[in-house]
Amino acid sequence: MKRKQNIKKESKISGIIKHAGEERREYITSVIEKNYMPYAMSVIMSRAIPEIDGFKPSQRKLLYTMYKMGLLNSDRTKSANIVGQTMKLNPHGDSAIYDTMARMSRGYGALLYPYVDSKGNFGKFYSRDMSKAASRYTEARLENICTELFKDIEKDTVDFVFNYDNTILEPTLLPSSYPSILVNSISGIAVGMASSICPFNLKEICKTTIKLIKNPNHNILSTLIAPDFPGGAEILYDENKIKEIYKTGRGSIKLRGKYSYDKKLNCIDITNIPFSTTGEVIIEKIAELIKQNKITEVSDIRDETGLDGFKITIDLKRGANIDKLIAKLFKFTSLQDSFSCNFNILVNSTPKVMSVKEILLEWITFRSKVVKRRTYFDLDKKKSKMHLLLGLQKILLDIDKVIKIIRETKEETLVIPNLMSGFKIDKVQAEFISDIKLRNLNKEYILNKTEEVKSLKNEIDNLEKIVRDENEVKNIICSELEEISKKYGKDRICPIVEKDEIEEFEISEEEIPDYPVTIFFTKEGYIKKITPQSLRMCSEHKLKNGDEISQTIQSSNNSDLIFFTSLGNVYKSKVNIFDDTKASAMGEFACAKFGGEDDEKFLYVISTKNYKGFVLFFFTDGRVAKVKLNCYYTKLNRKKLINAYNKKLELLSIFYIEKDTQFDMYSSSGKKFRLNTSVLSAKSTRDTQGVIVMKQRGFFKINDIRLAND
Repeated sequence: MKRKQNIKKESKISGIIKHAGEERREYITSVIEKNYMPYAMSVIMSRAIPEIDGFKPSQRKLLYTMYKMGLLNSDRTKSANIVGQTMKLNPHGDSAIYDTMARMSRGYGALLYPYVDSKGNFGKFYSRDMSKAASRYTEARLENICTELFKDIEKDTVDFVFNYDNTILEPTLLPSSYPSILVNSISGIAVGMASSICPFNLKEICKTTIKLIKNPNHNILSTLIAPDFPGGAEILYDENKIKEIYKTGRGSIKLRGKYSYDKKLNCIDITNIPFSTTGEVIIEKIAELIKQNKITEVSDIRDETGLDGFKITIDLKRGANIDKLIAKLFKFTSLQDSFSCNFNILVNSTPKVMSVKEILLEWITFRSKVVKRRTYFDLDKKKSKMHLLLGLQKILLDIDKVIKIIRETKEETLVIPNLMSGFKIDKVQAEFISDIKLRNLNKEYILNKTEEVKSLKNEIDNLEKIVRDENEVKNIICSELEEISKKYGKDRICPIVEKDEIEEFEISEEEIPDYPVTIFFTKEGYIKKITPQSLRMCSEHKLKNGDEISQTIQSSNNSDLIFFTSLGNVYKSKVNIFDDTKASAMGEFACAKFGGEDDEKFLYVISTKNYKGFVLFFFTDGRVAKVKLNCYYTKLNRKKLINAYNKKLELLSIFYIEKDTQFDMYSSSGKKFRLNTSVLSAKSTRDTQGVIVMKQRGFFKINDIRLAND
């Protein structure tokens, strides 16, 4: 029995692997290490992260398949047909391919400049529940703007590789004539990294790229004002945040929905919502707020989305304050939301977070290579044609001699050598002449052909000039961008609202319902706010592995929360900024909620309304600091305070007491000391060193603090 238990225990960490008829034991850790890294690299490089042409592999394979099917400037075909053909390049299943097509379609509406011209129901990006029709019912073709994606792809402008079964060639990149990487939104989650690129207006991107080509020191912000999102929500413009995104490739942009008030019907119509949310999410949140009595002005809410577009209608009670209701909706729902940016792009098979300027410069480098490769291709073709015409020109004076050589040559294999020796031409020229039809062996035909030599020579000179001169390549890119901007450019969809133009309506505490809640705080820094009713229904907590509840606080919805962190900072907020949750939920990560630093750990939380009482800081060297809680009160409702306690000393524990009590202090040397906090004088300086209450010698330290039980 004991033997079986040992085998079972060992099998959790190792396994039998058969190889070449032999059995060998290999630990799971080593198997995971060998197999997980290739998997992670595959996801990063072949699935989730876009490349400089603006596409992930699944999107590129789909669009190229549609291009090869002749769906550019043609009639539509059934989506099922496209999906089936794409599986020759993308073996990940028809459902995934169809989802990719839907997200790039005009019908779905998630792209500023869609790539797929769709017919039928492809769903809507602003609706979670509006699902697309099956692929056998819908039809599609490529949008006209795809002409710029595939322009000159047949001229060796990009590299081609074989598909997964080595039967079909596919491009590694598309020779996009404009920076599509920044024109349409694209996001993906890989292993250990992600990418989220916000869309920009095509006109602004083209203009900015042209300016950057002409002047590498061009100020991006002067021509690329802000992103532009589908859906038409307002952008709350913060120049500093936009600069941060442009400079670092990371940051967030606030979006706010648009609404109108119908005085006759006493209702609010929401017609535009942020790109990052859906109508169902907003409606569900408003319904939840109504149940919690956080919103009392609404009598009914319904989704009236139809053929005219998106619309949520909110019926109001008589005498409702519209401005305050909208302020609540902006604060408590995703009607005001943020789009997180992470400009992570694959460059030369390496993921890299780039600034907007770096992306555009990388695209310019890529496009320059495309133009040069196209030029070399055209140059080779024209030089080959020129070579043939020069051979044709040599037979102009003696056409009869050509006919005589061909007629008098007894063996077919000797025709080419005889023509070569007769006119001092090479084999290629001789083959071209021998293939001319008999009726074309006349002076008029040959003269017409040889007249092309002069114009062809000028074309070759121009092409060679482009190859030699980098400025010529840049001029070509600029002229192409100007044409694309004129042909496909549209005005901005998202209006920009400056900070000064935003009317802020303060929501007083009287308007936010106050009710009892229980705050649970864990060692890992997760916080849950649970109502008594919810706690009675389920009290078993869901926690992260290895985590545990460190604090349980009886509080109320309008109380203040004071968080102490490992970096000596204090973060302050109201309890009501946290959503009511259940014990079965993980809770919210406090560090992420307040935008703490990566290595910052939230240690302790205090809930208060009157800021009475004291905060005790116990240090490992035996010192204790007693600080008045009102030292953390601020009239201006600052969210962050620095120097919350003395950072020069090694902190062991933090305790909040409303009145003096007793603590037991335990030393690593085995000693115990009982402290009555009334003997400590309360300080008004937050970073006070406190007083030594239990002396330590040598390497001994205080390692435990407990409230005295007796």
